[in-house]
Amino acid sequence: MPPKIWIPGASTATTTAKHLTERTRRKEALSLYREILRTTKHFHWADEKTGEPWNKILQKQARKEFEESKEETDPLIIARMLVTGRDCVQQVQNRFNEATQAAWKRIVKDSDRR
Repeated sequence: MPPKIWIPGASTATTTAKHLTERTRRKEALSLYREILRTTKHFHWADEKTGEPWNKILQKQARKEFEESKEETDPLIIARMLVTGRDCVQQVQNRFNEATQAAWKRIVKDSDRR
């Protein structure tokens, strides 16, 4: 059993440790949400069916998923959602960067022909 640390205002060390982990999970979730919003800013084209910009669609969907997951209390499920979310954002960013680099290579190649 880990040593107990006395903290003024806390009834037990276990409640303090639980509070810190909840705070950490909240901080991680907010960080992930902000990263998703920053990533969606790069999607400038519109949906072919509705005409709505993809960045707005993705922002709404992210907000909806975070709102639905807000009441989750199981730390294992929360950790799994955070890891999965980070992984998905990283994959999208990598693919977007690869596509941007390929586009720039085509631009340079075409401009060298002239």
